Amino acid sequence: MNKLNVKNNETAIYGVGGLGEIGKNTYGVQFQDEIVLIDAGIKFPEEGQLGIDYVIPDYQFLVENQSKIKALVITHGHEDHIGGIPFILQAINVPVYAGPLALAMIKGKLEEHGMLKSTELHEINDKSVLKFKKTSVSFFRTTHSIPDTLGVAVHTPDGVIVETGDYKFDLTPVTNTPPDLQAMAKLGEEGVLCLMADSTNAEKPVWTKSERYVSDSVRKIFLRVHGRIIFATFASNLSRVMTAIDAAYKNGRKIAVFGRSMESAVVNGRALGYIKVPDSAFADASELKSLPADKVMILCTGSQGEQMAALSRIANGTHRQISIEPGDTVVLSSNPIPGNVLSVNRVLNELEEAGAHVIKGYENKIHTSGHGGQEEEKLMIRLMKPKFFVPIHGEYRMQKIHIGLAEQCGIPADHCFILKNGEVLALTKDTARLAGSFVAGDVFIDGNGVDSVNKNVIKDRQLLSEEGLVVVVATINLKDKEIQSGPDLLSRGFVYMRESGELLDQGRKLVFKTIRRTMDTQNADEKSIKKAIVNELSNFLFEKTERRPLILPMLIMNDNNK
Repeated sequence: MNKLNVKNNETAIYGVGGLGEIGKNTYGVQFQDEIVLIDAGIKFPEEGQLGIDYVIPDYQFLVENQSKIKALVITHGHEDHIGGIPFILQAINVPVYAGPLALAMIKGKLEEHGMLKSTELHEINDKSVLKFKKTSVSFFRTTHSIPDTLGVAVHTPDGVIVETGDYKFDLTPVTNTPPDLQAMAKLGEEGVLCLMADSTNAEKPVWTKSERYVSDSVRKIFLRVHGRIIFATFASNLSRVMTAIDAAYKNGRKIAVFGRSMESAVVNGRALGYIKVPDSAFADASELKSLPADKVMILCTGSQGEQMAALSRIANGTHRQISIEPGDTVVLSSNPIPGNVLSVNRVLNELEEAGAHVIKGYENKIHTSGHGGQEEEKLMIRLMKPKFFVPIHGEYRMQKIHIGLAEQCGIPADHCFILKNGEVLALTKDTARLAGSFVAGDVFIDGNGVDSVNKNVIKDRQLLSEEGLVVVVATINLKDKEIQSGPDLLSRGFVYMRESGELLDQGRKLVFKTIRRTMDTQNADEKSIKKAIVNELSNFLFEKTERRPLILPMLIMNDNNK
């Protein structure tokens, strides 16, 4: 239930997603009847969320207020900022504003969903200004692990709300477009009411290394390696993709691209002028066998051990076109995301076993984060000089540390707020207060992404994976109170049926008695019988095995024919 108490002279800020978590970044800035949305991202499933492709926010609050929504502005083209766009546009109709690269990626997503022609899209840059009746939006250039990243400034009658997007202060980026420190300082001098800042690396007391640092390391690797190079990284890390392609081209290696998302990244990067190599620099899979090993670089996805990604299939020998050969060097230009460590280690073992030499991660200076560390977070606060501070884009502990950094920079503790998704902060020129909340839950997207998945389904899938399944089959005539066949018990992933005959036989007898007893009660129906079976059998099996399999009663109601 939504309980908001925002006064007419107050500016409200909130997160539909992205607060207390990494992913689902979707933020709102609202003054009266004008809402500016910033980003619409997805979150990747956590361990135990089986069969789920990704998670998006619950958009119900936005649906209820869609007449007020003036724009959806995008900070950059990563999935946790644009992945939810096809779904948010199914819920509300809103024009989308994004930089060139993010816009190209968004167009691809919308085309896949058959929504491109029906969506209002606008290209913006750091000099763009969007004007509405009471509010306006300006932008400033930042740096991240992908080009065309923007910070957002929403100008309201109460003051300026700045949302940083994902950023680090990379003064020597491979794109040669450094962050616009002057624009940030100008916003700070003019006065920032509230800063909403990226908290991803708040735990790291560092200044994040430049992408140029990685570029130099990659270049040295290409100079010393004489065999074939397989380079794996995030397709979304276009700066790293640019680094790999540039190193390969300058060392006379043909570039073969594998993985759908990587192919798309290279196409977009070339179309927008970020990847500046000729067509002749690339080779098809069919050409690779005719090329000397030291003249080839395979650029692929799979740096996180994703099972169906190109690198995983190359490692386990199931890729149709590429297999590991003696003398191959695999460059893993990333660090494992928490939760992916086991998958990455599996791929590393398979690569080594197949005869490849693996160069990986921070220890070889071939990876750096796209997010600023504590020193950059303090610099952002110093540049913006906000009156109020809200850490975003991070889990609770990151937000808490970020507030500590803000306090070190002179922002009073009572001017700093850790918000949860759905909580609303109401601001005037001089005050800030919590002004209620709205429902902001998770929506689970499964399979082709058309339907959301109920939380109970997730729970059932987890139960199935951990405890197994017992199916109860019986035919009953409720009218005559007869069990016409069964009950039969089938076990899958719980106990081996041939070795557990006595247990299942006892369970069968218990279910028989339970059906009999329940049919004799007043108002007995199929639902009440199934419920009784689940309760009785679940308790019995737990008592015998200390496990609770998913119980699935399948009753054939045969009230007309004996």
